[in-house]
Amino acid sequence: MRSLAGVALLGLLVLLTACGGGGGGVAPPPPAGNFTTASLKGQYAFSMSGVDSTGAYIARIGSFTADGSGNIITGLEDVLPLANQKSSIVGVTGGNYQIQPNGRGLIVLDAGSGTGLQLNIDMQSPSAGYLLQTDGNASTSGTCSLQTPSNFATGSLVGHYGFSLGGIAFGATSVAPISQIGEINADGNGNITGGVMDTNDGNLSKPSGATTVSAGSYQLDSNGNGSSFGRGTMTFSGRTYAFYIVDATHFLLLEEDALGGSSGDAGLQVTPPTQNSGFTGSYVFLVGGASVLGSQGPVATVGRFTSDGNGNLNAVTADDNNDGRHVHIQNGSNISNATYAIDTSVSGSGRGTFTFTNSGTGTYSYTFYMLSAGQAVVQDTSAGYIATGPMSAQPAGPFTSSNLAGNYVFNWSGVQLGSSTAVPFEEDFIGQYALVNNNQVSGVADYVELGLSSNTLNTNVGLSGNLVLNGDGTADNKYTFNLNGSPSLTINYQVYFVSGSTAFLVTSDSSRTTAGVIKLQNP
Repeated sequence: MRSLAGVALLGLLVLLTACGGGGGGVAPPPPAGNFTTASLKGQYAFSMSGVDSTGAYIARIGSFTADGSGNIITGLEDVLPLANQKSSIVGVTGGNYQIQPNGRGLIVLDAGSGTGLQLNIDMQSPSAGYLLQTDGNASTSGTCSLQTPSNFATGSLVGHYGFSLGGIAFGATSVAPISQIGEINADGNGNITGGVMDTNDGNLSKPSGATTVSAGSYQLDSNGNGSSFGRGTMTFSGRTYAFYIVDATHFLLLEEDALGGSSGDAGLQVTPPTQNSGFTGSYVFLVGGASVLGSQGPVATVGRFTSDGNGNLNAVTADDNNDGRHVHIQNGSNISNATYAIDTSVSGSGRGTFTFTNSGTGTYSYTFYMLSAGQAVVQDTSAGYIATGPMSAQPAGPFTSSNLAGNYVFNWSGVQLGSSTAVPFEEDFIGQYALVNNNQVSGVADYVELGLSSNTLNTNVGLSGNLVLNGDGTADNKYTFNLNGSPSLTINYQVYFVSGSTAFLVTSDSSRTTAGVIKLQNP
């Protein structure tokens, strides 16, 4: 699992208003909301990953400037296609865009010589949104975030930053998935002075455990790309990365060296817990990636637990989809050895571990780095799993029909696992819907499934469905989404609410292993 050409304005309008193909039954509602083309204004950093038309890994990070009137002024991106194992820097020479009232739109980034990038967007707010590549050249998706250009300076990056990266690693004789999480210390003068990280490389027999980060450096480009787009380069622990600054607390990373290709984010750490007593309450986590054992297919897990401040986990609930095999894990007599530990041997790093054993499926193990008391990045270290994702503190419930009603946007990514008309291949979705207080869904989606033998791009697809809440809504809820694409789809998810504005979810279907995030819109 990834985690994701210029056209005339007429083509843009056609794509936004066209139906996505047959299937019958679900028509998208008329766009409604408070977004306008002026909602997308300023400089945005973006990060996307997925696979190209051959199935090879591809990732990109970059920056573009929107003028608030439908024009892309300028931009820059780093693109890493695994097909040639060489990254490239591409300048954006212009483009155009339009945003509908519901926050949906399309962006065209021109790069000269008839090349470029076409993206559908669903805006969560004027400062953030989800992106889907819709030019047919790859199946990728990701995010965009409003940048703070006044922070485009080496001195802006100072402090301890937690990071999470996922992608591909090159072994001596094979290519395998890799995940890396950790924290690095930037001194504000261009030096990485230390840190600690965990690497889970599918080419190796086991995860690395806590490893000291060797000294490195970082600097913004001196040719104007630094001051104009926040681009720079960074090295530590023998790896080289391009980065784009979002602001002083957040930057994007893309590995660009002979060891492989991975991408992700880094965020400023703020007083992470230093001992078990500082890690208490309810937490929800989501990881996605691949397995290097058994069928060696995609994996995704969503779960929730409470920590007691003394190293014990309670109320453990999780849903795991391993290559289409869904397992629901429920706290009770089948759960044992549910513990956690904040790592005191690397004090101040925010590093910790948690584990639990399910009598039916074995032991699940994770490493995490806290960015704050309520946010973390997680690495799955269960046997054969190479996966990463977010973890967040969960406020007390209940989550109810009335307090969850609202307008939402989403990004799902994973693998559709094949049928008589398809082969296993990346699929990426973005969309927008309204959840009304009777738990019914009405909205619209865009998605790409390049592995299909017929239609690979579905746009402006009607979306319907419903939410079934379980008890107080803190765990084990169910979303069913019906998409009127070609062919039509019904996707079932296990959903865990991080808060009233965010949810993590993983499919429970045998036909796909797909996971993602849903966020409440804030025009």
